[in-house]
Parts: sequence; C-alpha cells; structure tokens
Amino acid sequence: MRVLIVEDDAVLRDGLKVGLGIGGFNADAVESCEDADAVLKNHEFDALVLDLMLPDGSGLDVLKALRERRDTTPVLLLTARDQVPDRIAGLDAGADDYLGKPFDLDEVAARLRALVRRASGRPQSLLEWRGLRLDPANQNVELDGEPVRLSRREFAVLHALMVHPGQILSRSQIEEKLYGWQEEVESNAVEVHIHNLRNKLGSGTIRTVRGLGYRLGEEA
Repeated sequence: MRVLIVEDDAVLRDGLKVGLGIGGFNADAVESCEDADAVLKNHEFDALVLDLMLPDGSGLDVLKALRERRDTTPVLLLTARDQVPDRIAGLDAGADDYLGKPFDLDEVAARLRALVRRASGRPQSLLEWRGLRLDPANQNVELDGEPVRLSRREFAVLHALMVHPGQILSRSQIEEKLYGWQEEVESNAVEVHIHNLRNKLGSGTIRTVRGLGYRLGEEA
C-alpha cells in the first residue's frame, strides 16, 4: 500500500516513514501544503496521513482541495489539535479518520489498513483467492495452508493484485505501489517480481494480459 505522509516535524516525519515502511507500506513524505498539493496532483496513493499545522497553511486546505478534485483517497488526520471542534472540522472537511498526537505507530498502521480496506469495499482484513491467503497486518502469505516467504516487494505486488482479483494492473500501476517518486526503478523490476511470484506460487497464479498488464488468474 502506498501512503503519503504530510508532516513538518522532521523527526516525526522520518519516524513515520521508516515505521510504516517496516509495516509493509510504501511511504513517501513531504512537509508543506504546497508540496502535498503538487504530489497529490501527479501521483496516486492508497491513503494520506495529514497533519493540520503546516508551515505554509493548514492541512485542512490540502484536504479541501483534494475533495474538490473529487479525489476519494482515504485521509487520516494525525495532529496535536485533537479537541472535539478540531475533530468535527476535520471530518466535515472530508477526512475519513482522526488520531491525536502522541500516537502509537501500530495504531496508525491499523487505522490505515482499515481505511484502505473500507475504500476497496472489503469487510475483512485477510485477502483470499484460490488457496492463497494474505494477511496485510502480519505480512504473511499462505498457499494451501503452507507459509510462503516473499520479499517486501513481492508481497506488495501480490497484495495489489489480490485487492481486486479480477482487475488488470499495468506495469506502471504496479510500479506506483512499489516505489516512491525519488526511487530509481529498474526497467525490468516488475517482470522480475512477477517471475519470482510465479515460481513460489505456481505459474498459473498471475496471468499476463498482453499489452495491458497483469491479473490473478489461470494462464490463457
């Protein structure tokens, strides 16, 4: 899951980015309203972690602009301004959840997983498909009841495909899930991850749809 963190405190911003990365998220981070607006207009994210008090304005301005563009990305407000009127204003502006500082990193991760799950219309956290079971919280994968060891990026590819089993994901869409905008992407990275997943899960698990991308399904 790809997440954007908007937080001006450098220590907190870096801590969130590293901590969520360990928890299986692909996290990018910016520190201002201007940077957040620019990034959100040019990149897709599964969720947004947004502070309210930013150096060049309020996070509510970022949120309102996002919703005015009819962008439905789930938003978790994470801020020291956690009085009832602040929470009401944030939720009425279009936020999906609200958490005050200080916070527990595991709770932030759990709330983000819940937001993404609800946004995709899934009632439960576990993803299951034809003997495959993926647990986003613990980053575990089982095939027919047996554990399968995957690298962090192999897990991310499989997770993206299992969220919507019938959906075709293009190579660029998968790269968006795997890499931040400052990371260099090798030309054949996605193909390598798909190849490794087929070796571990079976050749028919991921189907190549010529000219379009990849989806879960038996080979044609």
